[in-house]
Amino acid sequence: MTSRSPSQNQDSDNPGQKKKSLITGNCPRKLGAYDIGKQLGIGGMAQVYEAHRVGPHGFTKRVAVKRILPAIGRDPAFVRMFIDEAKLAARLEHPNIVQVFDFGEDKGELFLAMEMVDGTSVTHVLRTLAAHKEAVPLEAALHIALQTARALSYAHNSCDSEGKPLGVVHRDVSPANILITRNGYVKLADFGIARAVNRKQQTASGNLRGKLGYMSPEQVLNRSLDSRSDVFSLSIILAEMLMGETLFSRGTDLEILLRIRDADLSVLLRSKRYIPSDVHKLLLSGLSRYPSSRPDARVVADIIDDIIRRRVLPNNGPEVIARLLFKYRLVSERAEDQAVLLPGVRPTALVDLETPHDKLVNAKFSHTVPEIDLSKQPTYRAVLDDGNLSKPVPFPELVRMTTTGVIDADTPVAKGPERYVLASQLPELERYFATPALQWRKDEISRPLLRGELRAAILLPLIHSLAVNRETGVLYLDNGIQRKKIYFIEGRPDFIASSNREEMLGEHLVKSGKCLQMEMDMALAMLSQYGGRLGDALVNIGVLRPVELYREVASQVRSRYLEAFRWRNGFWLYVRGARSHEQTYPLGNDTYVLMRDATNELHPSELEAALAPIWEKVLMPAAMPPASISAYQVPDEWRWVIEQAKGDSTVGTVFTRSSGNMGIDSEDAMRALFLGISCQLLEAA
Repeated sequence: MTSRSPSQNQDSDNPGQKKKSLITGNCPRKLGAYDIGKQLGIGGMAQVYEAHRVGPHGFTKRVAVKRILPAIGRDPAFVRMFIDEAKLAARLEHPNIVQVFDFGEDKGELFLAMEMVDGTSVTHVLRTLAAHKEAVPLEAALHIALQTARALSYAHNSCDSEGKPLGVVHRDVSPANILITRNGYVKLADFGIARAVNRKQQTASGNLRGKLGYMSPEQVLNRSLDSRSDVFSLSIILAEMLMGETLFSRGTDLEILLRIRDADLSVLLRSKRYIPSDVHKLLLSGLSRYPSSRPDARVVADIIDDIIRRRVLPNNGPEVIARLLFKYRLVSERAEDQAVLLPGVRPTALVDLETPHDKLVNAKFSHTVPEIDLSKQPTYRAVLDDGNLSKPVPFPELVRMTTTGVIDADTPVAKGPERYVLASQLPELERYFATPALQWRKDEISRPLLRGELRAAILLPLIHSLAVNRETGVLYLDNGIQRKKIYFIEGRPDFIASSNREEMLGEHLVKSGKCLQMEMDMALAMLSQYGGRLGDALVNIGVLRPVELYREVASQVRSRYLEAFRWRNGFWLYVRGARSHEQTYPLGNDTYVLMRDATNELHPSELEAALAPIWEKVLMPAAMPPASISAYQVPDEWRWVIEQAKGDSTVGTVFTRSSGNMGIDSEDAMRALFLGISCQLLEAA
């Protein structure tokens, strides 16, 4: 990477260079004991420079100095993160981990001095071989994965000075952070976002870190991480080395997130590259959707070691890797000509920032909403059900009318002065009539398997039965004012459609302050350019990052789902086998945990009415409950109430004992009893 001197940045009339100066600041010529040379890279929170430490009698040591960016150096949270990195890195001494030599402060400037690696990265290996339409040879791929697994195993099992496990999770195991020396040794870099379980400062739950295509499902879902998250990421890299193609990183960012969430291994299963059965088995276990089904890094290393030994592959791993690097000219024959790879320089972001920094700072990013004159957008008129014409509305409003059921596929619509056509014949509305989930026609629910009246507290036992029976279909709800459709896949809520305008994604994002109304109108106006998908439009015009959108959509869908449990009247229908055929998002909790949350949506009067008919019946534990009480993750007070059902007391007696003698809140006691009975944990006879 190239950079100008500080004086050039100050004197330049180039606006791009002025912008660069504002971002990076001017680095001093000396930091602590280190003479600072040229800038070699910039990462998510720091710059990296070539530096030398000069000592007596001609001693000199060439290192990389990582300096916190001036623009964020005043932010206490980032400073703490940088200090955390230094403290953690100082504890990690392993031949397959980039070594940190020193941590210091000079006139308020915090810096790290670390090992510089002459070689390349797995990123460049993958790209180079892909350009040749080749994959990494089995023996080289296994040796790279083996050395990385050993580094992770060491880090995962590291302890503090008192012998207490640190619980380190790297959280950014990606090809760019696996460096390879010219001699074939692997170095795992950038523990800058690693998390230790006993840290005082944790990364905020809303800040998803790690490179997009190499996250684990639990990272995507923003759940707590342990060391097996790193194993999933390493398994992705091993699979990609052997396939010669990416495992998840195809399509839009949201599509990538969804494939990772579901651990969709279709690319691996369809790969035409030969992958031995024992290696394939290792990949499937490491890429399991559920952390509990994955091996830890130490086991991965042992399995790879055993595969190499049983297959009589060359056991001189570094030499095997070095030959690969020289074969494809990934390293030069002369070390002094070889580019230096810098640990920690790579960003922990969702975009690839390996672009040279001088191009990066002058690039035109998409964070600015494109200039589109909304006043010049066409308007539409529709013939409503009552025969009246709607007033002229812009396209965003037409979309709202379509998705809330005001107009359907057969509604006559005219664009500007053009003639009326059926709404389904307008190309810009095609996406909304392509799947049943976004329509409110009666044909989808014309032959229900089950039907009934909506009453207070009726939905919980109904939906619980769908979950227990692993039903796939749609539950249609109508309270006379609005309608909802809840699609289930094997008993799990998969997609929720609502006719309530306030529950639309755009309304939700504006109301929650995630974007401005102007930005939302702009994204809606550009829907036709993004296949009618609002999320894609918001991401592509730079209003939201993919992860932000993903989280907000998941939150909004969950709110739609739980809101239905407040409905008091109307009717419901269940149609077996119906599917949404829509891109879906996680609801953020297990199906049974959602039962607990749904119970909290009920008013105390509903709970009283639901329990009244069985108040004098004897309460006992169910002989064969569909799930254990632990599956619902109920509060301790609820668990205590449920466990009082022993077959010797009535529902009313258990309630009185809980809320009177034990001092448990009466509402909590009723909610616990209602959940227990509705979810077949308890029986009243």
